[in-house]
Formats: sequence, C-alpha cells, structure tokens
Amino acid sequence: MKIGILALQGGYFEHQEILIRLGFETVLIKEVKDLKDIEGLVLGGGESTTIKKLISLPLKNALIKKIEKGLPTLATCAGLILLAKEIEGEEPYLALLDIKVKRNAYGRQSNSFIKTAKIPKISENYLELEFIRAPIISKVYNNTIILLELEGNIVAVQQGNILGLSFHPELTNCLEIYEYFRKIINEAKLV
Repeated sequence: MKIGILALQGGYFEHQEILIRLGFETVLIKEVKDLKDIEGLVLGGGESTTIKKLISLPLKNALIKKIEKGLPTLATCAGLILLAKEIEGEEPYLALLDIKVKRNAYGRQSNSFIKTAKIPKISENYLELEFIRAPIISKVYNNTIILLELEGNIVAVQQGNILGLSFHPELTNCLEIYEYFRKIINEAKLV
C-alpha cells in the first residue's frame, strides 16, 4: 500500500517513519509526478501559511482533483487547516472538508500540551494526543462526523475518506490512528 506524504514543510518525516514501521510504502510529495499510484495521502503538521506558499498551482490542483475523487486522506493540524472549507479570518486553500477551523486556537508553542482520550470509532484504548499551536474545529456540516470533542472543542472529524485531526499522532506514536487510516484505504478500494 503506497502512501504519499506532502513534504514541503513541517513534520512529514515523523509520519513517514510510522507508516514504514507499519508496513506501508511511502513517497514524499513535492510535485505532481509524486502523486502517481498513491492509495492514500497524508497532509501533516507544520505552518499552514508556509505550506500554502510552497505548493505550486499544478500540485494544488492535482491534490484537489485526487481528494475530490475519493483519495483517502489523513490531515493533521496544518493539514486540517489546508483542507477546511472555512478558516476564521482568512480564505480557505484546498477547501474540501466541510468544517470551519480556528487556527492556533490553543495559543503559542509554549501552550502545547498532551491529552489522553478515547476515540471510540478508532480505538477502545486511551490515546495520547499532542496539540502544538493546534486549530480547533468550530463548525461541522453536511456529512462530516465528529469523532472527538475535548473540553467542548471538536478536534477529530471524518468526512468520507478524509480523516481530519487537530493533533499530531505522529509525535506520540499513536499507531491506532494509522491503522484506522489503513481501514479507510481498504474500504475505499472496495467501492
């Protein structure tokens, strides 16, 4: 199973290490040709404004086309912001996920924290969830399903083949998230 990881800025190596450890083949996505034959896509954390500037127009258009066609996508932190149809105070970028987000909702880097929580659809175990300058999801609509709320804030959603997370599973070795993503990919193959 070949997974593409957007690799323009941010924590893409951490995602890659976990995916390889779980037996996935990976390719780092930097240009359109790198999208060939991938079965899933990871849009990881980093600085969403910087990532937007680094994505070429052809790559942006190719990403939109593939995700619209049903490419299973795991979007974490900045990746979630990139996919949101609404971003408080700014224009959306890829605009594919039926949510509204608020960037840096928990404050500065120094306000980073780890919480433990169960995400019943993903695992019955408590998972460590790391939040670093994380967004919150302030609104969901259409077919978007809320997977987790923490202290009144929506931090995990799913819309079809898109799994959107405010936190960084790659930093806490939260393997259950990636196994759930594998399940999304396998189910997409059956359609």
